[in-house]
Amino acid sequence: MDNTIIVISSIVGFVVAYIVSYFISNKLIQKKILEAEDKAKNIIKDAENEGKNLKKEKILEAKEEWHKRKQEFEQEVNQRKSKLSESEKYIKKREEGIDQKLDLILKKEKHFQQFEEEVIKRETIAKEKNAQYDKLIVEQQKKLEQIAGLSREEAKKQLIEGFVNEAKSQAALHIRQIREETKTIANREAQNIIVQAIQRTASDHSAENTVSVVNLESDEMKGRIIGREGRNIRAFEAATGIDLIIDDTPEAVVISGFDPFRRHVAKVALEKLMLDGRIHPTRIEEIVEKTRKELESELGNIGEQSIMELGIHTMHPELLKLIGKMKYRASYGQNLLNHSIEVAHLCGIMAGELGLDIQIAKRAGLLHDIGKTIEQDPSPHALLGFDLAKKYKEKHIVCNAIGAHHEDIEMETPIAVLVQAADSISGARPGARRESLENYVKRLQKLEEIAMSFEGVSKSFAIQAGREIRVIVEPERVDDLLADQTAMEIATRIESEMEYPGQIKVTVVRERRSMAIAK
Repeated sequence: MDNTIIVISSIVGFVVAYIVSYFISNKLIQKKILEAEDKAKNIIKDAENEGKNLKKEKILEAKEEWHKRKQEFEQEVNQRKSKLSESEKYIKKREEGIDQKLDLILKKEKHFQQFEEEVIKRETIAKEKNAQYDKLIVEQQKKLEQIAGLSREEAKKQLIEGFVNEAKSQAALHIRQIREETKTIANREAQNIIVQAIQRTASDHSAENTVSVVNLESDEMKGRIIGREGRNIRAFEAATGIDLIIDDTPEAVVISGFDPFRRHVAKVALEKLMLDGRIHPTRIEEIVEKTRKELESELGNIGEQSIMELGIHTMHPELLKLIGKMKYRASYGQNLLNHSIEVAHLCGIMAGELGLDIQIAKRAGLLHDIGKTIEQDPSPHALLGFDLAKKYKEKHIVCNAIGAHHEDIEMETPIAVLVQAADSISGARPGARRESLENYVKRLQKLEEIAMSFEGVSKSFAIQAGREIRVIVEPERVDDLLADQTAMEIATRIESEMEYPGQIKVTVVRERRSMAIAK
């Protein structure tokens, strides 16, 4: 019995303890829930406050940006208004000039009408006087016949002779006056023409583009360069295609030629020969050929430097060589590579302003005159450049811009228009081009083209500033008699197809060498 009571008491105690602990834990949980809710409310409130502050900041930033844009817009509007004001002033000034010219024309027209009326009056008076003269002549004839006993025909003859002599003397005096006036006017016009020609002549510029100077250690080197009976200098000129001028200038020789690449090859080769000391025809040919190959191998490096300067990535190696070749070409007196790089920069700037592809624009600008590096082809250089770019897998946009920059083909993209505009800007820049130099170079190239068109000709070089064309023929195909005939035919072709001052000497060189090797 006692045990049962103890068990029941224990169970009751346990239940009571459990109920008490349950109520206590429930209150704790509710308290934590309330604390969590308060914390959540505080977080939400802080977030709302932070959002309001951020909103205010963004509104202020937007207002500042709006004010800034408004000021820029107002500034641009003011600039345009000032430009419009200047244009209106210029137009008003032009209108005033036109009004003045119109008044002058009206005055001249009125003066011309007065002059015309005066001429009519003079014609009327002249007719009246002619009638009087005719009447006097008839009376004089009758008197002469009565006094002198002359027949009418004889008297008429004497009168005619008298009038003819008088007319001749008056005409001679009038012709003399006209001749003196014409001579004065011609002298004045000739002076103006000569002055303009002198002002426009680019003698210093031409010398800069056609002449190079090589300094010598001593004047004794000149004799070694000339060689026995001039054989060294002849071999040097034949191998390089340039003119070597050795004059009284101390310790210097002048290399003259219209092709900058040939001239540079000649200069480097001559410096190597002087350094080597062995100067004879065979050695000259070896050094010149070796130098030419070395410089040709450097053309690719020049092309790579050019595209690196412009920030252009990857290009076909052959195109890089042609770009390097542009360094030794000129367009209207303007260095072709410098001109092409300038056009590329202009294209890139304009493309950036218009939101176009800057890389494509620069690429097209750099390659737009690449066709000018192709020799012995009369086709337009724009089409030659188009074919080259297409051959070396350039994009169609670039190819079209190259071919269309002189409107040889239709422009298909805005890039083509940019290239044409940039080309015009670069060429029209003050001092950029010299028309006279371009005509000079074309004349020399035409001389060489005419000579190369004949059978058996292996090389041709225009030297002496275009006063001589030196033609080297293959001795196996052209004998001595045919060489003379070739010289005459080349001279005849030059006379019929070209215009040039003075005379051009045609020299045909036929040289046969016999060699043997002793073992």
